[in-house]
Parts: sequence; C-alpha cells; structure tokens
Amino acid sequence: MNTNTLSLRSVLEKDKLNGTNFLDWYRNLMIVLKQERKLYVLEQPIPEAPAANATRKEKDAYKNHQDNALDVSCIMLATMNSELQKQHENMDAYGMVEHLKQLYQGQARHERFEALKSLPEGYSQFVLNYNMNEIDKPLPEMLSMLRTAEANLKKTKTSTVLMVNKGKGKWKPKGKGKTQAKGKANLL
Repeated sequence: MNTNTLSLRSVLEKDKLNGTNFLDWYRNLMIVLKQERKLYVLEQPIPEAPAANATRKEKDAYKNHQDNALDVSCIMLATMNSELQKQHENMDAYGMVEHLKQLYQGQARHERFEALKSLPEGYSQFVLNYNMNEIDKPLPEMLSMLRTAEANLKKTKTSTVLMVNKGKGKWKPKGKGKTQAKGKANLL
C-alpha cells in the first residue's frame, strides 16, 4: 500500500460516520475508492459466481470483485461509529452503501433544501418547482439544474427603462385622455 492511499484513508478515519455527517463521509469515501480504483464496488453488486465452465478471465474478474468488495467493506466499517458497525457488519460494501443511502436520504434532502433557501429571489420559481415536484437529485445534478435555471433567468430577464427627453416633442397618451405632457417618454 502506497503513502497516497494511507493519507487519503486518514480523511475517513478522522471523520467517522456517526449518523449526522453521511454526505461528507460518503463524498470522502468515494474520493478514496476512486483513487484506489475500487469505486465500482459501490456502484454494482458482486455478480453471481461464474459457472464451472467459465473462462479463467471471468473467474479472475469475479474473484477480484469479491476481494475488492471485502476491502471496501472493511474500510467502510472501520470508518463508522460502533453503533453503525453493528448494524452493517454482515453486509457487503454495495449492500451497506445502499442501506446507508436509504437511512440518510432525508438528511440529504434536508441539506439540499437548506442550500436552496439561500438562493437569490430570482430563483423562487426554480425552488417552488423543485419542492412541488419532489425532485430528489444528487448535488451535482442539482447544480447542473441550477446552472440551466440561471441561464434561463439571464435570457428572460428584461429591464424596462423609462427615459424622458426634456422639451423635445410632446407625448400623447392613447385613448380618450386629453392631457399632454411636456417631454417624450420612451420605453426601452
């Protein structure tokens, strides 16, 4: 094991999963596993054992996935508080992370909602839509949605300016009104 792996893993050991920090812990776990090239273990369950007549390559891939899943499971358990360790000690890495996501999806939604509350007033329609439709996207997808909303805001934002030209011409209101104003009003 190289020193980069050890230093990255120390991030997980410093802030163990305790039930209130799932998103931070999960983000750090993904960083560590990405560096170790084991992130796929969280994204797909261990496949079924290959048939007896499977190729050597298929058997090796299965064994590699099993070994990596065991490594990741141990990393995950080692970076949880004891209560969570007891709940997850008999699960594989994929099952563990899926269970944790279910446990803490409310926490994640709450954190996203808090982030939305801090948006400027111009995003009120986006926030309303997000909440009314119970959109539940991960933070990167939500950020992408916000960027799209921002671009749309810039496109539809029109500013109306009233300009008065001193003494040049007369402005007559349309309709039956007989009042005339000195100066000319132009709407841009």
